[in-house]
Amino acid sequence: MTVALGGTFDPIHDGHRALFERAFELGDVTVGLTSDDLAPETRHEPRRVRPFEERRTALEAELRPLADAAGRAFEVRKLETPTGIATEPGFEAIVVSPDTLTGAERINELREDRGLDALQIELVDHVPAEDGDPISSTRIVRGEIDPHGNLRERTPETE
Repeated sequence: MTVALGGTFDPIHDGHRALFERAFELGDVTVGLTSDDLAPETRHEPRRVRPFEERRTALEAELRPLADAAGRAFEVRKLETPTGIATEPGFEAIVVSPDTLTGAERINELREDRGLDALQIELVDHVPAEDGDPISSTRIVRGEIDPHGNLRERTPETE
């Protein structure tokens, strides 16, 4: 099966790892990584995002051992639009979080308009942090949690 997955992935955390693991369970994976222009548009709030090439390097380092362990191939491609690569022919499934489910549904509408089969949508639940709220890159950047969801001590610098 050919699987699509997309995001900004900055920084990578256990919630992302859950998405990656599910994608590799299904098949070979193509990850759409948001371009430098698109990344700020996909954030829930303004924050600095590392440049594309830095994010790509970190993402490939994260994906390589998962792909090797699963006996799967992967590719990282630049996403220039929110619906990106998944509207192209050749994909059979898309892995999403609850936050990106509506985007996957929109992708399937676009695919139908183009005469393509709908993608199998694989929903992966949020991974909770130690406090029960979802792990997110924004929370990590704010200094609330680490990439594994462990709470960090609040200091004036993180407030």
